[in-house]
Amino acid sequence: MSHADEHQGTRRDFIYYATAGAGAVTAGAAVWPLVNQMNPSADVLALASIRVDVSAIAPGTQLTVLWQGKPVFIRSRTEAEIAEARSVDVETLPDAEANNDNLLSDAPATDENRALDENGQWLVQMGVCTHLGCVPLGDAGEFGGWFCPCHGSHYDTSGRIRKGPAPRNLPVPVASFVDATTIQLG
Repeated sequence: MSHADEHQGTRRDFIYYATAGAGAVTAGAAVWPLVNQMNPSADVLALASIRVDVSAIAPGTQLTVLWQGKPVFIRSRTEAEIAEARSVDVETLPDAEANNDNLLSDAPATDENRALDENGQWLVQMGVCTHLGCVPLGDAGEFGGWFCPCHGSHYDTSGRIRKGPAPRNLPVPVASFVDATTIQLG
């Protein structure tokens, strides 16, 4: 084998490697836009977590905020509302699970498992009826909580379904207090 044949073999190897490298870069350039489109957009990322000032919410009133395109009810409950919600026997509820993303999925639907704080003043829940996705009216219905006029679902002062076609309690999203007057959703 002559020196020229060795040199030719090296050139051929270089061409193979260069072609494979160019092919890999081209394939990556073609696939990247397809993968990148699956990332959430900037407006979705901005709503992934929001903070809400609750200092102006008086007991017995609620604030409705929009989070991830859905209404969220933030209610400061009165002592009477808390007492009413805590007096309910969980075994009598149509949905005995808390439906609270802050807890284990099988946590019972006690008022303590649905309220945001230990004393039960703050209730944070998604404002979407679990029957067909309507927005229930606050301070309404047979149980003093929320009422969905579309199909007649009644929720109590803890957001638990008590009467009507809705199969589940109003969902409680991931939420926590950042400080004494600010709640973070998400």
